[in-house]
Amino acid sequence: MARDGKIIVYAAGTWDMFHVGHLNILKGAKALGDILIVGVSTDELVRKYKGHHPLLSYEDRYAVVAACRYVDMVVPQRDIEKEDQLQKLDVDILVVGDDWWDKKVKGHAYMVGNGRRVIYLPYTEGRSSTALRQSLERFYEEQKGAERL
Repeated sequence: MARDGKIIVYAAGTWDMFHVGHLNILKGAKALGDILIVGVSTDELVRKYKGHHPLLSYEDRYAVVAACRYVDMVVPQRDIEKEDQLQKLDVDILVVGDDWWDKKVKGHAYMVGNGRRVIYLPYTEGRSSTALRQSLERFYEEQKGAERL
């Protein structure tokens, strides 16, 4: 247990174009402990590991996540490797969407190796920032095509 016996839960992500899937993860994560700390990937980190710019700036994504009633604290996630962040924050539970179940989740080995937990919460099917981005691109292309008519 961490701080005054309170269970600290950590969830990290890009949180671009905040949607109901994000809300479901944060709500589920908060239900697992007393303090929910959320890491928001910096713009530089998103470009590095996703290969594109986030639609919303880090500052905007940070503000949206911080406004969520389930979130107690927001911190920048500057590195895909989470071990230092998890250790510094003395995290008891790392929360990850179950769409990452078969992937190597950064921080998993650290958490398990230190007697802490990693919990995979259900992915909200059909809801993702990638899907929203693709929908926006299709919409934009359709609008351009309609203007030509």
